[in-house]
Amino acid sequence: MDIKTASSLHRLRLISAPEAVSFILLLIASVLKRTTEFNAVPALGMIHGVLFILYVLFWADAWNRTKWDLKTAAVYFVLSVLPLGGFVAERKLKRAADDAVIASRARREGVAKA
Repeated sequence: MDIKTASSLHRLRLISAPEAVSFILLLIASVLKRTTEFNAVPALGMIHGVLFILYVLFWADAWNRTKWDLKTAAVYFVLSVLPLGGFVAERKLKRAADDAVIASRARREGVAKA
């Protein structure tokens, strides 16, 4: 995996959790708006909107660089629209990054011994 691909996956991973948190906070604010006088929906909606757009941009970049198949790309996109999906996406991306590091080290050690 080259550095640009790793960077695009890292950016997607970094935006996943904040996007999920903003989505949950927006859902809570929506409920509070309807049940109390508290109305944080405009502010939280803007924050969530910006984070969601960043997630989609980083997702598209990661899809382009990693050459994911349609199923993998769709899974990461669907995770962005589920309330806790960003946390799942972050965990899957971290696991994939760790696996890539392990594979890279194994290849490097295999080459060094040859």
